[in-house]
Amino acid sequence: SFPPNPSCWCRGRYLAKLSSVGSISEEETCEKLKGLIQRQVQMCKRNLEVMDSVRRGAQLAIEECQYQFRNRRWNCSTLDTLPVFGKVVTQGTREAAFVYAISSAGVAFAVTRACSSGELDKCGCDRTVQGGSPQGFQWSGCSDNIAYGVAFSQSFIDIRERSKGASSNRALMNLHNNEAGRKAILNNMRVECKCHGVSGSCEFKTCWKAMPPFRKVGNVLKEKFDGATEVEQSEIGSTKVLVPKNSQFKPHTDEDLVYLDSSPDFCDHDLKNGVLGTSGRQCNKTSKAIDGCELMCCGRGFHTDEVEVVERCSCKFHWCCSVKCKPCHRVVEIHTCR
Repeated sequence: SFPPNPSCWCRGRYLAKLSSVGSISEEETCEKLKGLIQRQVQMCKRNLEVMDSVRRGAQLAIEECQYQFRNRRWNCSTLDTLPVFGKVVTQGTREAAFVYAISSAGVAFAVTRACSSGELDKCGCDRTVQGGSPQGFQWSGCSDNIAYGVAFSQSFIDIRERSKGASSNRALMNLHNNEAGRKAILNNMRVECKCHGVSGSCEFKTCWKAMPPFRKVGNVLKEKFDGATEVEQSEIGSTKVLVPKNSQFKPHTDEDLVYLDSSPDFCDHDLKNGVLGTSGRQCNKTSKAIDGCELMCCGRGFHTDEVEVVERCSCKFHWCCSVKCKPCHRVVEIHTCR
């Protein structure tokens, strides 16, 4: 379950706060949003109709983060503090890399969806996708305007790092991961089609470009998290860039996540640093993976409780329109870390 009041809006810090506020329909609301720099406040005021989509994108990102890490020691927990994820996201860890990437993707996704559904006057369907295709179908329908969503995400989110000159290690890391998040959508756009013809035949078909489900975006970024590259700053001429800390590793691509600092083990409660620890977390007694009791509980052992659950069983369909089930009781074991 999610905490009742995910707080803070500092991307990794401030976007989460935006997810918990009400509708953003007045310029005064922009002034009250914690964590925004002045240029973001100004952009908020100029784009009030888009800000509710940004808010939805922030919530989407939090929910996806918590889904992807539900079985990990760090489960993307949010706190009623600033920063919302604790110092985990201020230290340049791979967890911070994921938070920045999924947040950037969430905003691009939600704004694009709002464009395609006709919610925004500033954008609509992607009308550049027209005509016939080499595969023999006709481009038609409402293609998702991903270009607008990505451009807005770049303008609104990246402005924080770019306002600092984008030359520090952390600014370069954040900008890279922001873009990797958006690439996870761009590189997984799909073609959806509808057949036309007599009696459902497919004599010809019209097609349009659509974004992948956000769960797919989360899956892609989770894989990138597991294979993230530890980097350090280097100079090529007068340009500062990030390169693998281990020179034997191949250079990362624009789609990969990068990080600067090693992660804590997340075993012990350390509220000062935003680490909740794993005490009380459920674990899988039979698993040898990170969700298993040995690893999840960090060797501290676990408690086993027997809980009676009630389920629907022996369900039967009754003509015409009802399904009747019997309640079934069974006892299950719940394992929680000490």
